[in-house]
Amino acid sequence: MKHFTKLAIAAVVAGITAGSAIAQELYAPNLAYRTGPFAATGIPLMNGQADYLAMLNARDGGVGGVPVNAEECETGYSTEKGVECYEKTKDRSIVTQPWSTGITLQVLPKTNIDMIPILAPGYGFSPMMDGKTFQWAFNAPAGYWDAADMIIQFIEGQGDLNGKKVAFLHLDHPFGKEPLPVLEAAAEAKGFELVPIPVGLKEMQNQSAQWLQIRRERPDYVVMWGWGAMNAGAITEAVKTKFPMENMIGVWWSGHDADLAIVGDKGKGYKSISWSFPNADAPVMADIQKHVIDAGKSQTNDAEMSGVFYGRGIIISAILAEGIASAQAHFGTGEINAEQLRWGLENINMTEERINELGLNGMVAPFSTSCGNHTGHSGGWMLEWDGAKFVKVSDHLMPNVDSYAELANAKAAEYAEANAPWPVNEDCGG
Repeated sequence: MKHFTKLAIAAVVAGITAGSAIAQELYAPNLAYRTGPFAATGIPLMNGQADYLAMLNARDGGVGGVPVNAEECETGYSTEKGVECYEKTKDRSIVTQPWSTGITLQVLPKTNIDMIPILAPGYGFSPMMDGKTFQWAFNAPAGYWDAADMIIQFIEGQGDLNGKKVAFLHLDHPFGKEPLPVLEAAAEAKGFELVPIPVGLKEMQNQSAQWLQIRRERPDYVVMWGWGAMNAGAITEAVKTKFPMENMIGVWWSGHDADLAIVGDKGKGYKSISWSFPNADAPVMADIQKHVIDAGKSQTNDAEMSGVFYGRGIIISAILAEGIASAQAHFGTGEINAEQLRWGLENINMTEERINELGLNGMVAPFSTSCGNHTGHSGGWMLEWDGAKFVKVSDHLMPNVDSYAELANAKAAEYAEANAPWPVNEDCGG
C-alpha cells in the first residue's frame, strides 16, 4: 500500500475508539540542539518541528487520534551528549532523530540491535539511501549526495566547468566531509579542480585563514557546507573580501535567513540548494497560527516563521507524521511500535495531491520511499538571497542518482563488512 487516505486513518481511529483499550501516546523524542555554537540554526528547526506536531495534537488529537510526545533531549550538537540522549530515550521511543551526522554515525550500528528507526531528513550518512543494507535508517526527502549533484548541475548550467576551479569550504566534521566522494567524482568527470578548504570547529567565527586561501586560489565558485556559526562567519568574510556572492552556493543547512540578514543587501546573489521552501500562504501555516501560536504554545516569532528553517522543521515533522499514519493504516492500530513505524517510513507517498491535502502547498517536492529507497530523492530548488529573503531562482531540480548509485552500494557494502555481522534485508526487492 503506497497511499493512504483520511478514510483509512479514520477507520483506524474508529477501531481504537470501539475497542476497550484507550490510546496513550506515541513517544517520538527529538535530540535537539537549542544551545551551543549551532543553536542559531537549531532553534528555528526545532520550533518548526515542535509546532507542527503540537498543531496535530491540538487539531486532530495527534496522528490517527493518538497524541505525539515530541519531548526534546538537549545535545548542544555534541556527539557524546547525543549518544547519551539516545540511550536515555530508546526504551520508549518509536523513532530517534539524532540531528547530527556525527551522532547518526554513532547510533547507526545500534539500530539493528535496538530496532528503532533513525529519521534524519536531509542529513546523515548518504549511503543510507540503500534500504536493503540500512533497514532502520531514513534520510528522506533528499541526501547530501543529492545536494552535491544538484549544486554541480546548477553551476554547469552557467557554463562549461572544464578548466574551472571550485573551492569546497566545509566544516571539518563528518557533516562537512559527507559530499566529498560525489564532488571528487564530478571534478574528475567534468574537468574542474576541486579545492577542499576545511573549517575547524574553533575557527567557525574567525575564518580569516580560509578566506586568505580563497583569495590566493581565486576560485570560480565557492561551494559551502556550513552549519551554525560557520555560515555567518563565511558570509561575513565573503562580503569583506568582495567575493562575488552570485558564485557562492551553500548546502541546504547554509541557507538560513538570519545569517544573510547580517549582511543584508551585500549578500544579494548568494545561493543555497534546498529541498524545502517557506510558504506563508500554505494552509498549514494558518492552522499552526490558530492552534499553536495564538494558544501561546510556541517559542517562535513572526520573523522566524517566515524563514526557510522554520518551514523545513514543519516538513520534517510532516514526514514523521506520514510515516506514522502509513503504519497505522497498514497495521490497523493507532499506537504503533518502532518496528511498525519502520514499515511506515518505507511506505510514504508524498504526491502533490497528498502534500496539498496536508496543507503543505509548495513547501516540499513530491517523493516516495520504499524498502530499497530510504531517501526518496525529492530534488529541490536553488534559492537566492535577494537582500531580504530567499527566493526561488530555478525550476525543480532532480539529482542524477544513477551517477552515484554504484558508489552508494559500494560504501554500504563496505560499511556492512566493517561492522560485521551486519544483517541485510534479503527480502527487500526495492
